[in-house]
Order: sequence, then C-alpha cells, then structure tokens
Amino acid sequence: MRVAIERLVPRALIAIALTALLAGGVAWALGKSELADWIWAAGTLPVIVGLIVSIVRDLLAGRFGVDAVALLSMVGALALWQNLAAIVVAVMYAGGNSLEEFAVSRAERSLKSLIEHAPRVAHRETAGRVDDVPVAEVAIGDRLLVRAGEVVPVDGLLTDADAILDESALTGEPIPVMRRQGEAIRSGAVNSGQTLSLQATATEGESTYAGIVRMASAAQTAKAPTIRTADRFALLLLPASLALAGGAWAFSGDPVRALAVLVAATPCPLILAAPVAYIAGVARAAQHGVLMKGGLALEALARTRTAVFDKTGTLTVGGARLLRIETTPGWSADETLQAAGSLEQASQHPIAAAIVTAARGRGLDLSTPSDVREAMGSGLEGIVAGRRIRAGSHDFVFGEPPDPWARRILRQASVRSALVVFVAVDEAPSGAILLADQLRRDAPRAIQGLRAAGVSRIIMLTGDRAETAEAIGAALDLDSVLSDRAPLDKVAAVSTEQGLQPTLMVGDGVNDAPALAAAQVGIAMGARGASASSEAADVVVLVDEIDRVADAVRIAQRTYGIAFQSMAGGMTLSGVAMIAAAFGWLTPIAGALTQEAVDVAVILNALRALGSGRRWRRAALPASDAKALREEHVKLEASLDRLRDIVAKLDTAEPRMGVQLIHEANAIVSNDLVAHERTDETKVYPRLRRSLASGYGLAAMSRVHRELLHLAHLLSRLSEGLSDGDADTMTLRDGQRIVESIETIARIHNAQEEDIYEQAAER
Repeated sequence: MRVAIERLVPRALIAIALTALLAGGVAWALGKSELADWIWAAGTLPVIVGLIVSIVRDLLAGRFGVDAVALLSMVGALALWQNLAAIVVAVMYAGGNSLEEFAVSRAERSLKSLIEHAPRVAHRETAGRVDDVPVAEVAIGDRLLVRAGEVVPVDGLLTDADAILDESALTGEPIPVMRRQGEAIRSGAVNSGQTLSLQATATEGESTYAGIVRMASAAQTAKAPTIRTADRFALLLLPASLALAGGAWAFSGDPVRALAVLVAATPCPLILAAPVAYIAGVARAAQHGVLMKGGLALEALARTRTAVFDKTGTLTVGGARLLRIETTPGWSADETLQAAGSLEQASQHPIAAAIVTAARGRGLDLSTPSDVREAMGSGLEGIVAGRRIRAGSHDFVFGEPPDPWARRILRQASVRSALVVFVAVDEAPSGAILLADQLRRDAPRAIQGLRAAGVSRIIMLTGDRAETAEAIGAALDLDSVLSDRAPLDKVAAVSTEQGLQPTLMVGDGVNDAPALAAAQVGIAMGARGASASSEAADVVVLVDEIDRVADAVRIAQRTYGIAFQSMAGGMTLSGVAMIAAAFGWLTPIAGALTQEAVDVAVILNALRALGSGRRWRRAALPASDAKALREEHVKLEASLDRLRDIVAKLDTAEPRMGVQLIHEANAIVSNDLVAHERTDETKVYPRLRRSLASGYGLAAMSRVHRELLHLAHLLSRLSEGLSDGDADTMTLRDGQRIVESIETIARIHNAQEEDIYEQAAER
C-alpha cells in the first residue's frame, strides 16, 4: 500500500503542474498575465511541498541528493516573480520523477513476475480425498495433486508415469520439458499437461521457488558501489552549482542569471541513472536464466578478471554417464546394455541408475529381473528373460585373473578415469560398460565466452584426482588445474586469486559454499534445486547450462558501462548548460527545458541495459528449431558409438568377421551419417544463414561435409569390393582408418554445429 502511494505521488504532482502550466498559458493568451502568474505559482507550490518532504525523508535516512538544487531554483524563481520559469521547473522535476518511476517499473517487471508467480494453495491428497491447504502447511512426504495449468507448489518427486512442465519461470527456456516417474520436479514450474501427482521432498520455505523469490527480493533492494558513488557526487554538485550561480550574479549583477544556472543544474533523474541501469541489467540477466542478487553482484561481476570453476557438476555433468561399450564376438552394444540395464533395475546404487538411464535413453526395452542377489560394492546377479546375468567388477563377474581382452578394457578405463562394469550372460562374457563423469557439451563455449569478455585467467579447482582433473583441464585449455583440494583448501586458493585480481567462483555443491563466499562473486549452478551453494552465492544460474556464466559476465559489463556512460554523459551536458546559463545564453525557461532533455536522454540511455546490445539484429533461430537440431545429433550418437565399437573390434577381428564389420560400418555411414549431413547442407544451413551475422562459419562447416562425404565414398568403394575370400590384414586396416576418421571428424563437427546453433538461437 505504501509503495503504491509513493508511486502515485509523482503522477499527481505532474498532473497538477501540467494543469497549472496549461491553465496559466490560456490566461496569458487572453491577456490576463497577472492571473497567469498566480496560477503558475499555485501549481508550483504542491511540487515544492512534495520536494521538501522528499528531502527531509532522505536526510533522516542519511542520504542527500541534488533535489535541493531543484528546490532552490523553484523558490528562487517565485521570489524573483519568474513564475513561468518556476512552473516549467516544477513540470520538469515532477515529469522526471514520473519518468524515473516508469523506467524502474519497466526494469523491475521481470523480477516482479517471479514473486507474483509464487503459488499460494496446494491440493493435498489424504485418505482418498483432496483438500486445498496453504502451501506453508505442506510437509515433507505429503502427496500433492497439480492440475493442468497450475504452478508446482513445492519441490517433489513425480509419482505419475510422466509429466510435461513449463519451467520458463525458473530457467527462461520457453520449451516445455518431459519429466519421468521418479524424477525430481521443482516448485515454480507450470503443469502443461494432465493432472500430475508428486510426493513433497521439501517444505515451502526450503523449495526452489522460495529461494528464487528471496534472491529476487534481495536483488531489488541491494545497492551497488556505483549508486553510492552517485550519491556522494550529489554532495559536490550543490556547492558547485551555488558557487557558479553566485559568480554569475556577482559578475553580471543579474539575479535571473543565477536562477538560470540553478535551473540548469537540476539533474534529478541523472542520479537515478545508475539504479535504473542496474535494475535493467538484473532483469536482462533474469531473462537468460541468471539471477543476480542486486547491483552489488552485477558491478562486481563486471570487474572480474579471474574465473575459478569447480569440476564435478560444474564443468562436468556430475555423476557417472555412459562412455562406451566394449563387446565380445557375437554380442552387440545394445544387447549388452539391455541385459545389464534390465538387471540393474533391482539396485539402488548410483552406477546402476546410470546404466538404467543409458539403456532407456537408447530406447531399449528392459525386462523385469528376478532372483536378484547383490554384493554391495561389487555387483549383482539375477535372472532376466530366463538367462542368468552378472554385472559388476571383474572379480565378481569372472572370479579369475583378467584375460587379454579384459586387461585391455581395464587399461582403457584407467587412462580415461572411468569405471568398468563387466557383463556376463549364462557365465559367458558379453561385454564391458565404461562409465565416467563427462565434460559438459557447453563447457568449451563457456570458457571461450569468458575469454572473449576479458577474463584473463581461468582455473579449475577440484577435490578429484590429479590425472582426472588434468584431462578435463587439457580439453578446455585452462590456465591452471588445482586438484586434490579439500573445501578449506578451495577457500585458500580462491582467497589467493582474489588477492591478485577480482575473482569469480562457480560451483554447485554444498562443499563449494565456503569458496563461493570467499570469492568477490560466487556463482552457483542452481538448476538442480536450492542448496547451501545457492544461498552463499551472489549469482545463481537457474538453467543447467554453464555457458550462462559467460552471458552473465557480458550482461554485467555492458550494464556497468551504460551506468557510467549515463552518469558521465549527463553530468557533462549539465555542466555545459550551467556554463551557458552563467554567460546569459540560456534563460531560466530555456535552461529548464534543456536540463529536462538531458534527464530524459540519460534515463532512456540507462534503459538500454534491458536490450541485447546488438546494433542490428537478424531473425533469431527459434529455440524449438535449435533444440530439434541438437536432438538430431543425440540420435546420431548411437551410430557414432557403434562406429567406435567397430574400430575397436577391427584390432583383433579375423578376416571374415572384419569384412562383416566393414560392411556394417558402411551401412551405418551411408544410411545415417551421409543422410544427416546432406539434410544439414540442403535444408538446415540455408535457414541458419538467415540468423547469422556472417556465412563464413557455415562455409567452413560445408567444407567438413565434403570431407565426410569423400571418406564415406572411399568406405563405400572399399566395402563393395570386399569379400571373405580377398580380405587381408592391410585391407582391413585401411577400412579401420577410414571408419575411425569418419567417427572422429563427425563428433568434432557436431560439437561445432551445436556452437553455431547456440549463436543463432533465441536467448
């Protein structure tokens, strides 16, 4: 209520001042100049009273601004019977405040929508009945219903088969996502499908959305150093204005000239240019799925020159992911994964969950296991579709020293810092599943974006082993890798870097919270829910995309530049107007109009922080199209994985088996890869060109297409002339090299294309 009244006052004052200005103008036009003067004076007085109240309130709060200059100019104009100048200043001052209120309201809109979006009521299911209860009364373990179009009230686990959720309020992504039974869903998401049920895993206060609302509230109230600098600058402007006005009066003997100086020195909106820019920048970041806790965090982020990243869950996806599948003769990768995935459904181990997820991700049908026995930490065995399956460590599955095949697998796993799950079917080896924590797809793009933004030193800080950390560091070309670090060691390392130059720290776990607090700017990857790291951080990335960190830095730098540009430009123009008034080149009325033009220009310039900063903009690739293109690459991954398996099998394959593998590779390349690349060239690239500033990048990608098609042609010719009778070791090696080249180039090419999709897509 109080906020609404405070925002109504500027509108009322501008209405009074404008009415008085127009009414006085009519009276003056009718020849009643004395009446016009009284009307203008009467319209000025309410603005003076409102200004006095504002100044007193600011003084009681320990603040002082240049509003005092506006007060002196209006009082001075009335005292000198320059009532037209007084009402013009009153209109300019009240109009400037109204414009500021509009600008701040517009910039705050994205943040306010978060708070207004918060759910108030939950549908709790108890003993077959559904009751509407306040969200604050929901307890952990409660079963809740969320109807179509409603907001998920608290964090929970989905108990239905699947659900379609709109998470745009959390992540900024406009495309609804599918969640499966047992998956975690976050409060604040909107149910875009049928009624769903969930089991609460957090109370309202501990849920994701409540944490976001708290951070948004902090973002709206935090005050940045630049804003405080503007306040201090106001202390210098008043005596400088009075000195210049006094000097003009003394040298000219004309008090009206002093009044003109004071009228030209009323840059009230200028002092709010920095807050408007910062609120606009925070709102812009929120549109990108990045929540900054106010202008202080934004300004610190803009000054950053060193970036420190945690590894697990930050630069990597976190947790075990399928790396590759090695199989024995007679078994395919899908058959091995299907057998292991079916069996692992009976285990609660994280490795088991990773294998099941990988099998379902490939669309494999999993059978229900029976007679399952699990040896904790070693593996498990059971019956799947009438066959006995074993999955786990080599000792558990085979119980004897590794043979050459198994030793090769173990050696590969050691080099790649991977875990190995061996699989046996009816006591015969079927294959081995390699699992590892993998680099995020967008991590290279994030590092490149930070370097482009002027971050000169990028470090990875992790508690993981040196060999694992060094592999990630080499892939990303980092400046330094600090491994085997405990949480306290991380704090010490961040403090050391902070002592050299402004540093940001990015992490996602509870153990990262102390290091996030130690950095000048802590950035938490909060897409997986609220945590101690999110509370300790200054910036929270609400989307599970690490490249948003680079977006946040660019937004902060641009906003910081706009804020200073607005302040410096506005004060320069104000100074010119004051000097012109001192020499008599501007009358009080002209000075008021000139100053108002400066004020409007400054605030409009500050609002540029809401935009992207592009001088011109091509039509962006729709987010749905970019997602569809990335999904095509995901589908192609299975084919590339099989090509990798074929390359490995050709090392030891007999001629007859080698011929079959070459034929299979040729079929995969012809039916899957070549078809995909031709579609890219003829249909996808023409659309992308319309969304890119330059077509040179796509020209380079087309060159890779030609190379892949050339290799595919060579493989086809080799396969056509290859039979069991004339295959020799050298021919098979030629085929192996071609297949390996195709697989390697295709993976790199796909990663490059995804970077282009990201550049062209809506953000």
